[in-house]
Amino acid sequence: MDAGRILVVEDEQNQRRTLAGFLEKRGFQVEQAESGERALALTGKKSFDLVLTDQRMQQLSGLDLLKRIKEDNPETEVIVLTAYGDVRSAVQATKSGAYDYLTKPVDLEALELAIRRALERRQLVTENRLLRERLQQRQRFESLVSTSGAMETVLSLAQRVSQVDTPVLITGESGTGKEMVARAIHQASPRRDKPFVAINCAALNRNLIESELFGHEKGAFTGAVRQRQGKLETADGGTLFLDELGEISPEIQVKLLRFLQDHTFERVGSDSLLKADVRLLAATNRDLEQAIAEGLFREDFYYRINVVNIHIPPLRTRKEDIRLLVDHFLKLYEPNLGKKVFSREALDALMRYDFPGNVRELQNLVERSMVLARSEVITTADLSAGVAAKAAGASAAPAQSGPLPEALEYLERTMILRALEEAGGVQVKAAKKLGITERNLRYKLKKLGLS
Repeated sequence: MDAGRILVVEDEQNQRRTLAGFLEKRGFQVEQAESGERALALTGKKSFDLVLTDQRMQQLSGLDLLKRIKEDNPETEVIVLTAYGDVRSAVQATKSGAYDYLTKPVDLEALELAIRRALERRQLVTENRLLRERLQQRQRFESLVSTSGAMETVLSLAQRVSQVDTPVLITGESGTGKEMVARAIHQASPRRDKPFVAINCAALNRNLIESELFGHEKGAFTGAVRQRQGKLETADGGTLFLDELGEISPEIQVKLLRFLQDHTFERVGSDSLLKADVRLLAATNRDLEQAIAEGLFREDFYYRINVVNIHIPPLRTRKEDIRLLVDHFLKLYEPNLGKKVFSREALDALMRYDFPGNVRELQNLVERSMVLARSEVITTADLSAGVAAKAAGASAAPAQSGPLPEALEYLERTMILRALEEAGGVQVKAAKKLGITERNLRYKLKKLGLS
């Protein structure tokens, strides 16, 4: 263990120098303070592992100093020294968080032993805290279900940027999970105990978004009957997430650019500058460089918000995540919809589907299938007809030029799935369209692995 940084607080000069000299000879880094006030000034600027303080001092006593230090730096250990070794003061010091309480004249060997034990405890406490933080950080990103190499790269980058306040632009198609990544970054950051505030910029018109972001004063516009805080004030100390950033007008972009530069802004209808300590994350599914070329997005704002870019790949390019995501959504809905599993054929159908709606579409499909399934096993017939038809077509198309039995099976499968799609999944209607009985349809579904 490295030598600890110790602050010796004693208003009697000879005592202070004696203690400091002894500890320096024992290999500790030592600074001195002649009063509690001076000690607070030093601890406000520097980090100390342990404070050794006299109890009886003018103005700010050792016990008062102990309480102030513990409020500001809970992990800093404190040992109190006094010539008045009464039990009442010892109990009070212990209750206030002192590691130990020693009486004068000080036994220097006992003091060194107490200091080393206190520093060992501080190191253990610090290591445990850091271990918990790393574990919590890892768990927050593990909640983003993935096994693909592409997503591992995304999560690794997100984990690294979570520890700094740099603006991040998250890009990707709709439904890929951009807001989930933004929330994970916030939850893994030092701001996790402060608010995470999200705004969907596409859901607000250009007049409302300015008020939503910056707030407004009473009478600033028609309908502004009272003063209102904006999301920047609400998110103070935390994170503001701007979803669909490409929908913000260039005029609002100018105001956000100013905020990114100096963290100041004005409410609508006010000339007073306000400040907010907010980390800005943004997301878009638009090509912002194309929007810049078309004059719809400011280049200076783009480069300021896009300090770090995290691009989330679409689900069709990382199909190895599908089975893992299916298991995740099954467990998510199990408390309300009961335990269900996908048949092998149904899972294969999902693997052959491109999911234009990405993870959001898969989640909705799993929930719908759990609702409509007639048993604990979700079959291809329980999937949306569009998914089943496309999957079946993709897998069986080569059979058209193959042996006659396989070609006939492909034709039968295609016609059944098309009829089911046109009938909205209702088997009675589908059977009528096909000119067969419902019983015969159920038999064919089972034979073709669709039931």
